[in-house]
Amino acid sequence: MKLLLRLAWRNLWRNRRRTLITITAVVFATWLVIVMRGIQLGTYEHNITFSLNLFSGYLQLQHPQYLDNPSLQKGFRFEEDKRRFLDGDARVRGFAPRVYADGLLSYGDNSQGTALFGIDPAVEQRVTRLVGQLHEGRMISSPDAAEIVVGATMLKNLRATVGEEIVVLAQGYDGSLGNAKYRIVGTVKTGLGDFDRSAVFVGLGALQELLSMPGRVNVVAVALHDLHDVADVTEDLNARLDTTTVRARPWEEVMTELKQGIDLDNYSGILYLGILLIIVSFGILNTVLMSVTERFREFGILLAMGTPQRFLVRLVLIETVFITLIGIVVGNILGLAVNWYFSVEPIVFTGEFAGIYEEYGFLPVMRSVVQLSSFVNSSLSVLVISILSALYPLRRVAKLEALKGIRYT
Repeated sequence: MKLLLRLAWRNLWRNRRRTLITITAVVFATWLVIVMRGIQLGTYEHNITFSLNLFSGYLQLQHPQYLDNPSLQKGFRFEEDKRRFLDGDARVRGFAPRVYADGLLSYGDNSQGTALFGIDPAVEQRVTRLVGQLHEGRMISSPDAAEIVVGATMLKNLRATVGEEIVVLAQGYDGSLGNAKYRIVGTVKTGLGDFDRSAVFVGLGALQELLSMPGRVNVVAVALHDLHDVADVTEDLNARLDTTTVRARPWEEVMTELKQGIDLDNYSGILYLGILLIIVSFGILNTVLMSVTERFREFGILLAMGTPQRFLVRLVLIETVFITLIGIVVGNILGLAVNWYFSVEPIVFTGEFAGIYEEYGFLPVMRSVVQLSSFVNSSLSVLVISILSALYPLRRVAKLEALKGIRYT
């Protein structure tokens, strides 16, 4: 085996230029796959974390049928036993009970449909960054205050100003039509168009009173310390809860549009990387095939002297692996440097690019992430595609006859 390794290494540098060009191609492919995959995963994680911390939470407690057909009747009482489950889990950063409802805002001659969110502002600060998204004014002072905070775009559409009173109409839990007057104390601007156009935040107690559903909530938003704990926490909660009345649902089920958008972009990215690897594989195939063809006479002489054919096959395979491994190692080092840099200094788009990103529900930011899995998967992909590219030249060597090799010109 030591002889094989020494011969393979020496053979690489018999044509130094060709070997260096092939190694450069492997380096470029490995580097590009690692960087693109790192930016993909980092951008996804940044968008997911931003969206979850903004308002939705990493997972939610809901009535089992609420997600399929939301209504006030599909609520539950957030009792002490459920609170203990969440308080006792070290992975949970905080939780916030909420009421969701549809309503109508009326100001002067203007009216607009809205999504009403009943929140406890003190609790929300431990779960979301909603308070940090204030654009004007202040947050609701207490859960029972007759105050509201509206989306910045909605306030503009209603032609109202902070400090004025507005009427909210909504159908209650018992089917009655409730209405109440609230004072606008602030606006939020999240950068998410639909949210800023339709969201209205009311104190949890005030909205429960308006909807005639005291003590009942539709959703409990749960925030975690680590995004990667969502699946485990969801499974543990469902094992402890009575899932006939309340069920834990991960963000993927709650925010299906975000999940589908990320999946679509992820599949297209993987397809692009696959095409890149196929192009590189033809370059490796060409290099190995030329190297083998040039040495047919040499191989023919070795076969005539009694060298086993499998020895030559293994020799060419080791040469291919050497070229690939050198390229992979250098590509990983360069990829690590670029991914680390863009994880610290993300690319922030402005102007038209920012508008395109926001139109599809993504933040106009490209951030990378240094993940061991992306390096391992990218390196293995390049290694496998390189070995597969060498199969045809290896077959040529395996089928070579001594006399034909000696006579080959």
